[in-house]
Amino acid sequence: MENREESPADERAPTPPERGLLHIWRSAGPSAQLCPERVLLSRPVLQVALGEHHGLLLMQGGHVFSFGELLWRDQSIPVSAPVLEVSLLVRTVVRVAAGGFHCGALSEQGHVYMWGENTAGQCGLTERGTVSNITVSEPCPVTVVDSEVVPPAVVRVVELALGREHSLALSAQNELWAWGSGCQLGLVTTTFPVWKPRKVEHLANRHVIQVACGAYHSLAVVRSLPPKNTQNTSERRERGQSPHYSVAEKEDSVDAGHYCPLGVELTEVMTSEQTSPRRRGPRGRLQPGERTSLPVGHTETDGSPKSHPLSGRSSNKNSPFHDEKELQNLLQKLSSHSLEMRHTTRPGDTDSLSSYTSDDSCVSSTPSTDLLTSSYKEDSPIKSQTNNGVAVQYSSSPVCLDEVRLCLEAEKQTLQGQKSSSLTNINQKGKAAAAATRRRSLPGTPTRGSPRRGRPCPCRPPSAGRTQARALEEAGDGLPSLETEVWSWGRGSEGQLGHGDQLPRLQPLCIKSLIGEEVIKVAAGSHHSLALTAHCQVYSWGSNMCGQLGHVNSPVTVPKQAKLSDDLRVWGVSAGQSHSLLLADGDCVQPVLLYCGQQQETTSVQSERSNQGQRSPSRAESYTVRPTLLPFCVEMGYVSSVCSGGQSCAVLVDQNVMGFISAIHELASRERQFYCWLSNVRKLLLTPLRNRESLCPSLGEPCTHLFFSLYESFVHLSVLIGRHSTSLSYFLHDVQGCDVTCLPLLTHTEHFLDIYKEYCSSVGHFQVMGGFQSLHKLSIECLGSQRTKLAQLCVSEQSVSGDVDLVSLLYWPLQQLHQYSRVLLKLAACYDVLTTEYQSLHQGCGQYDSLSSSLLRRKKEAETTFHFWKTHSGKATEVLRLPQRRVVCESSNRSLTLQNAGRFSNHWFILFNDTLVHTQFASHHVYPLTCLWVKPVTEDSSGLYAIKITCPEESFTLVASTPQEKNKWLRSLNQAVDQMLGGAGQGSSPGVTAMSRTASYTFTGEGRFKDAQYTGGWLAGRVHGRGTMKWPDGQTYSGNFKNGQEDGYGEIIIPNKVLNRADSYQGQWKDGKIHGFGKYKYASGEVYEGCFCDGQRHGYGMLSSGKLAKKSSSVFIGQWVHDRKTGYGVYDDITRGEKYMGLWLEEQRHGSAVVVTQVGVYYEGTFRDNKMCGPGLLVSDDDTALHGEFSDDWTVNGKGVISLPNGDWLEGQLTGEWTTGLKVVGTYIKPSAEEPENKERTSLLRVGQYVVPAAQRWLCVFDSCWSRLGCEVAGRGDKTAAWDNIAVTITTARRQSPNLSRSQSKVLECLEFIPQHGEPVTTANYDNIRRYLGKACETPHHPLGWLVETLVTVYRMTYVGVGSNRRLLRQAVQEVQAYLTHFYSIVRFLFPRLPEDGGIIPDPPTSPSRSRHNSNIAEQGGVLVVSCSSLLLPLLLPRLYPPLFTLYCLQEEQEETQYWERILRLNKQPDQSLLSFLGVHEKFWPVWMSILGEKKQIVSSSKDACFVSAVETLQQISTTFTPSDKLLVIQKTFEELTQEIKPTQDGNFLWCMDDLLPLFLYVVLRARIRNLGAEVSLIEDLMDPNIQHGEMGLMFTTLKACYIQIQQETSM
Repeated sequence: MENREESPADERAPTPPERGLLHIWRSAGPSAQLCPERVLLSRPVLQVALGEHHGLLLMQGGHVFSFGELLWRDQSIPVSAPVLEVSLLVRTVVRVAAGGFHCGALSEQGHVYMWGENTAGQCGLTERGTVSNITVSEPCPVTVVDSEVVPPAVVRVVELALGREHSLALSAQNELWAWGSGCQLGLVTTTFPVWKPRKVEHLANRHVIQVACGAYHSLAVVRSLPPKNTQNTSERRERGQSPHYSVAEKEDSVDAGHYCPLGVELTEVMTSEQTSPRRRGPRGRLQPGERTSLPVGHTETDGSPKSHPLSGRSSNKNSPFHDEKELQNLLQKLSSHSLEMRHTTRPGDTDSLSSYTSDDSCVSSTPSTDLLTSSYKEDSPIKSQTNNGVAVQYSSSPVCLDEVRLCLEAEKQTLQGQKSSSLTNINQKGKAAAAATRRRSLPGTPTRGSPRRGRPCPCRPPSAGRTQARALEEAGDGLPSLETEVWSWGRGSEGQLGHGDQLPRLQPLCIKSLIGEEVIKVAAGSHHSLALTAHCQVYSWGSNMCGQLGHVNSPVTVPKQAKLSDDLRVWGVSAGQSHSLLLADGDCVQPVLLYCGQQQETTSVQSERSNQGQRSPSRAESYTVRPTLLPFCVEMGYVSSVCSGGQSCAVLVDQNVMGFISAIHELASRERQFYCWLSNVRKLLLTPLRNRESLCPSLGEPCTHLFFSLYESFVHLSVLIGRHSTSLSYFLHDVQGCDVTCLPLLTHTEHFLDIYKEYCSSVGHFQVMGGFQSLHKLSIECLGSQRTKLAQLCVSEQSVSGDVDLVSLLYWPLQQLHQYSRVLLKLAACYDVLTTEYQSLHQGCGQYDSLSSSLLRRKKEAETTFHFWKTHSGKATEVLRLPQRRVVCESSNRSLTLQNAGRFSNHWFILFNDTLVHTQFASHHVYPLTCLWVKPVTEDSSGLYAIKITCPEESFTLVASTPQEKNKWLRSLNQAVDQMLGGAGQGSSPGVTAMSRTASYTFTGEGRFKDAQYTGGWLAGRVHGRGTMKWPDGQTYSGNFKNGQEDGYGEIIIPNKVLNRADSYQGQWKDGKIHGFGKYKYASGEVYEGCFCDGQRHGYGMLSSGKLAKKSSSVFIGQWVHDRKTGYGVYDDITRGEKYMGLWLEEQRHGSAVVVTQVGVYYEGTFRDNKMCGPGLLVSDDDTALHGEFSDDWTVNGKGVISLPNGDWLEGQLTGEWTTGLKVVGTYIKPSAEEPENKERTSLLRVGQYVVPAAQRWLCVFDSCWSRLGCEVAGRGDKTAAWDNIAVTITTARRQSPNLSRSQSKVLECLEFIPQHGEPVTTANYDNIRRYLGKACETPHHPLGWLVETLVTVYRMTYVGVGSNRRLLRQAVQEVQAYLTHFYSIVRFLFPRLPEDGGIIPDPPTSPSRSRHNSNIAEQGGVLVVSCSSLLLPLLLPRLYPPLFTLYCLQEEQEETQYWERILRLNKQPDQSLLSFLGVHEKFWPVWMSILGEKKQIVSSSKDACFVSAVETLQQISTTFTPSDKLLVIQKTFEELTQEIKPTQDGNFLWCMDDLLPLFLYVVLRARIRNLGAEVSLIEDLMDPNIQHGEMGLMFTTLKACYIQIQQETSM
């Protein structure tokens, strides 16, 4: 090609590359000629791929070069001068693949490019080519599209594999796609070629790891599915067995009946199949052939069709044959045909049947000599034709269903009793097979799983030794899986599918014999297959005419292990046409090459083959029985990968620059050797012992569990090492393109460390408990002859006279950590100190070296502990023997004793890694190190070398014999404690340990915590900080502790066995008692929320009862003293419908009080001994009033006065109960109209004379607020301390309330800053104070916010429900005013420079309108007047407004009824009529009105058209809460009225009351305010007295006058 660049060999650099050196040679030829040719190229070769007569090179930079017989271009290119594929220059190619006569490349983006022969569609339907093209001369893209998703998506490909007539692509989703021709595609189709890539449905929901293509068969490594039914682990252990499968169970766990031998469930009859032109003779120019559709049946060589006698027969469920004799004939034909096929090959046929079947395809070829077609010829002999002296049998018939069924039945009958996954009844599935021939996916369904493959895979891997190890898949994510299966499909005439027969497989089928062998890679030659396992073993099957399988085992239709020396470990395989090339570890680090195949051939035969032009190799006169070492590999260097194809072999070699390559190879080689060692130990020793029934009786139950734990950790380690060694092998194959920082030792460091720690601990635990002695005896009985093999696995010092030291054997894996450290250090030496690679490698080296030293110390500790227990054996010490416990030091030499111990006392101290044990005679005192505080005692004149030990329940002093002993014990104690607390245990100085820590402890001594288990914080031997205390009776406390007692916020649950419920409390504690504010829920159903003192209810609190109990339901809110109601409180008896508001004493009503009932009866008077006693006033709902002496509830006895609603009086002696009737002995008085009012009687019936003064109510609430500020007495305390308490409270609330909203958190954050509270109050900082108070009242976490929330609660409890009695209005108003007074005193305490109530702020406001628009400040003579109502009422009244306004409405109900009746009547009139009636001067009558910006004239019939803005403004009075806001509404109403009048009046217009009142009266009428009387009364009662006589006061008076005028209006 003229446009092609010259080969890289012509651009040789002065210095050849050090990586990716290519060596290539022919595999067939005399041994002396097997000398590889080194190809000198300018760039390193990343990958080489070989076809039958051509090859591809992938160079550094993503460039692709071709060489060999490029038939699609009529070129023959030597390997020394490969030609560049120019069209791929714009692509960054990362993988190349070579088929029989076509090529493929894979770009970095996952795009596929194909070129070469396309006669069978193996290059796909490209953009440049059409269906008729038989060659594709240039690389063209082949798009892999998943059309089953919506919208269709382009699939990213990560691997390519090519055969002679088919191509496979592995996607990033680990799905397999295929195109081309033949059953080797594994597709559910009868039409060939397949031009566009299609998904292999049979593997759609499986994780495909790797694929390989032979000439006409395909292999795939697939991740195993997890086991679905595994036996319960505990059940197996109870029987003394392993929780894993045994070998026998592994065989039986695979159900061979799930799949048919062809790997697919066939439909009725395949009616037609297309064929492809075949190639015979030497490869020359390819001629396009015509593909025809042939009928089902056999066609003789003369072209005449001959129908099969069984082709139309339908299958029978019981037997597919109607004649037993016919079955026997078929069996005989099958066996005789098999023998004939094996013994009739000519000497020139080197590949057995391959010489005349290599061009045959079981479904797409015209000539077919497969077993399926050739074995069912009836009575006529097999006709054959000769082609160049080679016998070739022809049959133009494709496979039909009946032939397949007959063949399957015959082989099943023949091989009955043998375990073969292929010899099963295809009819097992019955009719279900016909319904599932194609995959049907719903739109948008993920394609990772195929719905048609709902049945489980029968080749599920056994879980022997890997049930627990499956967790490693997740923990060690990124490492290759060892849970694999090998699936094969395509032609099997040479047994290359590995299913024990020579049948083809139309779809993938799992090779049963390789299940559990941990296959990590497969390779496919023309007619043979190889599988490489993680154990560095090679399994081979298929054609073995040239010895390419590496063994002479028979049969070759199932995988057999290649014969390798014990010291060889294979980690790379490749397969050519009739040879295999293996890459293995030898005695040294440098890899070696092993060859399997033809060694030499005779000249005559070679000449004959040359004349005949056969494409298949000649039969070898001599071939290897086992893999042969190629001696020239030693001179090459470090081989990183091998490749085979056709009759050629190629390897890529790296030079050892700065020792980097050798270090990588050494790491991988040692890891592979280590994994093989682990596998052998597991196979020879651990698994037989685990499966032995006498294991549990021999070891005992504790040691049996420890052995199972040891076995599981060994499995975990083994799986990790296997995956790691596999990963390193992959790393070596692509060492040029991999980053050294991606080594698993660096990316999965924590996982490696955890696995090694787990393993070391399990071996140590087993050793400490003396398990190895019993295990040694059991191993002698169990292993027998295997002990010799096991002894070979031991290093020299581990075995003495052939005896196996199990302890040393199982500790030996720890030495691998040192190897990791050493190799990582060697790799780090290859980089500059400042590079990232060096830092990463150096850090990893340090971690592994540190762990190695740590685990060796653990090993030594376990050995020391074992010898300690062996020396001090006995029942007394056996109770202290635990698997995880290690001895640190002990005082058997009397080096340590107890201070002030008796002369003849015996004290023995043993320090373990978790406890300090004090043994005295036969008793033991165990002190956990987590709760042990060590302190050296300063040497004094006594000369004692003492150490003080502090424990949660006791303290004692130890005395050492010498200063050296003291320092030794002190250091050992501190290090042991430090290590138990999570420290390293090395850097601790004597006497320095954590005083504050978190630990668990169970109290044993007498006291409140007896038998309680505590988990939480400690400080110097006392519980301190947050923790949880649990008592045996179920009592649980969770919260804060201080100095050994509950202190701060905490929650406790106390079970009540009588009621079968529990008491619970949430709140504050102090000195071990409930103290402060909290909520207590009693088991009886009562709930108390309030203040406590020393465990008793004390102060403000609310008690709700009756929800769960059978007694009456009630709520009490008020003051408590020493757990009893004392002081002012409100008691709502919900059952009786009464509410008591008054004084209490010792749980009884005592003193002045008010009682209201739900029927409207009002009583005020005195109580004594929990009943009405003394003078009192009783008023009924109809205004009947009684004043007299009460002797009991609602019972009068003595002088009294009764006032009737009509004004009449009864005066005299009254006796009886109010509800049942009164006996009156006295005078009936009916006053006349002229008689003056009797003031004495009126005063007796005045409401409010016996009530508790408002200033004396709810003092407990304000006292609690003072307490929260740190003041024991109201108004007395340190102001700075009060602000500190506020800051601490807010900060604590933020930390301990994780569910706060964003706005709440923002408010608390603002309140954490203490405002300037000591400065003189000015207008500016007055506004700051007002804003701070507003924020403080928004959150209950602030003391002021809690106060407001509590006041709202008590106010609603008093005046809502039964308390909504109109006679309580005066009390309610006075109570609000009392709130303001008390509240203002607290505010003035916090801001002491605020003036007293009604005081002034001397400086004037910043603007003249400030006081008018800020209703909280009144302007008088240039000063600001501050009052409690102006400052605090806006904070408090909006929350109290609903119950208070309801009382106002009840009070004004009668007057408002009259008012509303007149409102309704007067509003029926038009505007002009109403204005005239009200006496409004006509000059104020509006003439025009504006409707949506358009002016319209007001006529006599217009209604609600005048002064609309003023009316709407006044209506807003019902939407405001505080009197100041309501006054602002009135003010704005007057302003709106003035604005509407001004345009019609003179510029100097001023209102006079005669004009204003009628006009404002009109506005009030049209506003239709429903509860105007209540609004007026509320404003009048609560407005700021400083503005009563100003402008706003005058406006309010006008509104009140209008209300009275409307109410009294009678004429119209």
